Amino acid sequence: MPEDRPPYPPFTRETALRKVQAAEDAWNSRDPHRVALAYTPDSQWRNRSTFLSGREEIVAFLTEKWERERDYALRKSLWSFDGDRIAVRFQYEWRDAQGAWWRSYGNELWEFDARGLMRRREASINDVAIAESDRRIHGPRPENEHGVDFPLR
Repeated sequence: MPEDRPPYPPFTRETALRKVQAAEDAWNSRDPHRVALAYTPDSQWRNRSTFLSGREEIVAFLTEKWERERDYALRKSLWSFDGDRIAVRFQYEWRDAQGAWWRSYGNELWEFDARGLMRRREASINDVAIAESDRRIHGPRPENEHGVDFPLR
């Protein structure tokens, strides 16, 4: 039986927002296997300067990422959508092994197959050191904040 991951393209504003929230929820689980199931078995990624192909590489990448980026918590926001593509902006906060806090800012371009699985992901990300007192992302987003945009800074 083929894998399906609704909602399916072509996206409407409502279905694109649901896709973005589902991605945010999965990434905040910090479960590489759960996250990888949203991608096609041969999904192509660019994450910063790293290029990945397929779920096995995605799982390995995310496993290492979340070992390095401690207390990771993410927010995603829909930027644009058309047909089988969605663009998002995101911010996440994390703590390094020395205890310093970081906020990572980025943009992602997503392309989906007809079954709702992501076949291509391109992410551009920049990291900014922040004081612990400047943190504003403390774990997964509460349901009453789904769809609420976040500030640029």
